[in-house]
Amino acid sequence: MSDLAIAAHEVRKSYGDKTVLDGIDLTVPEGTVFSLLGPNGAGKTTAVKILSTLISPDAGSGPIRVGGHDLAADAQAARSVIGVTGQFSAVDGLITGEENMLLMADLHHLSKAEGRRITADLLERFDLVEAAKKPASAYSGGMKRRLDIAMTLVGGPRIIFLDEPTTGLDPRSRHNMWQIIRELVTGGTTVFLTTQYLEEADELADRIAVLNDGKIAAEGTAEELKRMIPGGHVRLRFTDPAAHRTAALALAEAARDDEALTLHLPSDGSQRQLRLILDRLDTAGIDADELTVHTPDLDDVFFALTGGTAVPTQPKEAVR
Repeated sequence: MSDLAIAAHEVRKSYGDKTVLDGIDLTVPEGTVFSLLGPNGAGKTTAVKILSTLISPDAGSGPIRVGGHDLAADAQAARSVIGVTGQFSAVDGLITGEENMLLMADLHHLSKAEGRRITADLLERFDLVEAAKKPASAYSGGMKRRLDIAMTLVGGPRIIFLDEPTTGLDPRSRHNMWQIIRELVTGGTTVFLTTQYLEEADELADRIAVLNDGKIAAEGTAEELKRMIPGGHVRLRFTDPAAHRTAALALAEAARDDEALTLHLPSDGSQRQLRLILDRLDTAGIDADELTVHTPDLDDVFFALTGGTAVPTQPKEAVR
């Protein structure tokens, strides 16, 4: 347990007769990004509020530990190692970016000198030096998000909860935020990320859990989750009709397209399955001119696990 930043088991939370969390397990290793996905109202923000000590669970199996601290027995110790950035910025628009940072330093009881040193370092790290003396109300959405996270880091948290941190940002600002998150994790910080953007989880998360109807519907790496969903296949293309015919005989289970000179085989895209296909072609003395792996993406996973009705985006392809 010592290498876990977060450990929670059978966590339950209800509001009246509405069950929001129905016995969920969450374990997050230190120095990783863990992403919690789910439809609106699935309970993602409630999970963040419980883990960040803002609200208490109704029940659980054993203590909830964050940063090694039991939330029920020593919530204050847990608060000392965490930072939270919510969907809505905590930035005060009436004062400057620098003043927002110094105010946060005062709240952490840092000395004036230490507060100014940390403020200067973070403003530079988050590319906010030029805007530091301007009122935060004049900042763009991306700048406010950067300032928000910089303020969260003033206390040197080991664990950061980012609750949909890129909601409302333009694509460039989102990508800038992704880079900031990667740098935090490289520095040893643990990030617990909730997001409505599946691409974001795919890009950043070491592990992903999908929350639906108060339960964890599935958990794993992005690749593990994608392999859970049927529809993956390998496409082999040939330029020589004779080679295409021979390959079709060697791979009898493949769907054959004589006009396009292609074969399609069901596959989860794993290295083992690809090796088996290539070994069978080698045995037949054939080389495919092109091998393309088609795998379901996180959109497919999300819609399959949450019963969504929206049309998923086109699966990504990797040509090898």
